[in-house]
Amino acid sequence: MEIAFCRIDDRLIHGQVATVWSKVTGCNRIMCVSDEVAKDELRKKLLLQVVPPGLKGYVISVDKAIEAYKNPKYNSFKTLFLFTNPTDVLRAVKGGIPFKSVNLGGKCFKDGDTLISQAVSVNAQDVTAIMELVEMGIEVEMRKLVNDPKVNAVDALRAKGLV
Repeated sequence: MEIAFCRIDDRLIHGQVATVWSKVTGCNRIMCVSDEVAKDELRKKLLLQVVPPGLKGYVISVDKAIEAYKNPKYNSFKTLFLFTNPTDVLRAVKGGIPFKSVNLGGKCFKDGDTLISQAVSVNAQDVTAIMELVEMGIEVEMRKLVNDPKVNAVDALRAKGLV
């Protein structure tokens, strides 16, 4: 399986992903990877309904994504991986998916979070996972839109005194 792109966006598939990111990456598959969302039949159904025409979409657990990545049956897949949080990306990497770069595109603010960009808020668990990914040599960059300049996530965390 070829990795077309890896993005963290808690909305998973939405307008920008469906119309821009999927085209720019040239993917033929979109995998929404989240244990929580994979168990939510309604959300799963809604996400699969907004997969762009001509692409195949999946909503699966982290373990299933790791399994699929390693299965030669899926070698023809050029996959846009979508995650809801950095911890799940870290689990996928530790499980054997060799992401070289991760785009932190959107994470809604919740109580206790710190806003580190216009579209990204993080909690302590997110910060730990981001730092571990970076220590593994994986780029973690922030861009909401394709044409936005890349911002180093660690620099954004430092600016807020989180690392």
